[in-house]
Amino acid sequence: MVTAAAATVVVVAIALLVVNGRPGSVTDPLGAAVAQVSSGQQGLKLAAERQQVILQDVATQSFNVTSAPKISTAPPPVSTVNQGTGGGAPVVASGPPPNPSSAQGIAYSLLPSFGFSTSQFGCLDNIWSRESGWRYNAANASGAYGIPQALPGSKMASYGADWQTNPKTQIEWGLNYIKSRYGSPCQAWAAWQVQGWY
Repeated sequence: MVTAAAATVVVVAIALLVVNGRPGSVTDPLGAAVAQVSSGQQGLKLAAERQQVILQDVATQSFNVTSAPKISTAPPPVSTVNQGTGGGAPVVASGPPPNPSSAQGIAYSLLPSFGFSTSQFGCLDNIWSRESGWRYNAANASGAYGIPQALPGSKMASYGADWQTNPKTQIEWGLNYIKSRYGSPCQAWAAWQVQGWY
């Protein structure tokens, strides 16, 4: 097919040369272009590439989707949490509980005492991982301090004189703040996603 296309280009070029008698003349731009393209290997290569583009175009126009793609694995289970204990947004079930001696483990164990299901932990983790990286001594220039980034940090003194160094004191204050301001960690996380803070 490429050879036939190249031969057609050559024949047209010769015909134009004979008719016009002026190859490459400025008054015959088509004749000049055809003469340049049809000469040698370059002309054959261009004709072959053109034919390939035409074939690809035809193939894509006749392409049909015959079925929806299949999901190879099931999505993680989703549990919905009722409004009374912490938001109506679906919460993706998380893995095993965190290490009990870690700040995350302390927060996980304290959730029920503030009326939150442990399924809210993922939302809480999303917030405090971004706010402080769960570091009890995280501070920023604005004066926010600790795991929940209380502003000012001294607000946490209402939960204990050790607020500067005790993750449990900071977490208790933070969970109370979330409950009173947002109703649940997942509602606080939803607000954080919109405004970049909570």
